[in-house]
Amino acid sequence: MRFAADHVVVSVPASSANLGPGFDSMGLAFDLWDEIEAKAVTGPSRVVSRGEDLGHVAAGRPSLVLESAQRALERVGAPPVNLELNCFNRIPRGKGLGSSAAAEAAGALIVRGLIANPSVLNAGRVFQLTTEFEGHPDNAAPVVFGGATVAWMTGKRARVAQLQIDPAISAVALIPDAEMATAIARKALPTRVPHVDARFNLGRAALLVHALTADPSLLLEATEDRLHQPYRAQMMPATGEMVAQLRAAGHAAYISGAGPAVLVLTTDPDSVPEPGGWRFLRLPLASHGGTVSRVE
Repeated sequence: MRFAADHVVVSVPASSANLGPGFDSMGLAFDLWDEIEAKAVTGPSRVVSRGEDLGHVAAGRPSLVLESAQRALERVGAPPVNLELNCFNRIPRGKGLGSSAAAEAAGALIVRGLIANPSVLNAGRVFQLTTEFEGHPDNAAPVVFGGATVAWMTGKRARVAQLQIDPAISAVALIPDAEMATAIARKALPTRVPHVDARFNLGRAALLVHALTADPSLLLEATEDRLHQPYRAQMMPATGEMVAQLRAAGHAAYISGAGPAVLVLTTDPDSVPEPGGWRFLRLPLASHGGTVSRVE
C-alpha cells in the first residue's frame, strides 16, 4: 500500500452512547467536532493539542489518535510513517461524550486520507477498526456514520443500522468537572441482572427507536433503564441525582455513556434548566460522521 498524500485534515463528532436502555448498542452523534491536522514527517512523531485535551496531555496521557493511526497503517499493509498531529479538541474528555471513539476513528480516517487507495478504508472498515480499538460499537457507529445509530456484533463483525431521527429532537448536555473512565464505570455493573430488569429494558429500547423516529413525546418513558444506570449512579452520586431531578421534572435525561455527563433528549431545549456548577451545552445532532480531506 503506497501513499498519495502527506497532509490531511480530519473532523470527528462527539457522541453519546446507551441513550438510557440501549446499553452498548444505541448512539447519537452531535454537532461538536474535534479537528486534527496530520502531516507525514521524516522526524519523530509529535502531537500538539489545544482545547479540551490539555489536562490529559499535561498528565502524560498518550495520543489515541496517533495510536489508532499507527494500528490502521498496519491493518491496511501500509509502511509505518511518523506523523505530526495538530489537534483542536472541542469534545470534553473523560465525560461520556465519546472522546475516545472520536480519537480512534480519527486515526483511521487520517490513514484513509494518506493512502493511494482510500476505498480500503471505507466507512464500514473505519467502523470495524474503531469498534475493535474501542472494544464496543455504540460510540463508534455515530462517530463514523453520524445521526442516530443502533450497532451490534455478529461474531467479530461490527454491524450498524442508521435511524431517521425526528428533526425536532436535539440534546442538551450537563457536564460536571469530574471525570469517569469507561473501564472504571464498567466495574460497577453486575455480572447478572434479574430477568424482570432485562425484560423491562427490551421494551424500553424498542420504544426508544419509535420515540426517536416517530413520536418524541415518548422520550421520557423510552429512556428509562434498569441495566446500568442504577449501578453507575452509586459511583457518581451527583450525576445520579441530576438525572433523577431532571426526570422528575419531565425531562428525558440519562447518563451519557459511562458518565459523568448527563444528556437530555428534547424538542424544547429552552425548557431544560441550567444548574449551577454544571457546564451547559446545547447539542444539535450531526447529520454525518467523521470526514477527511487532503491538503494540497
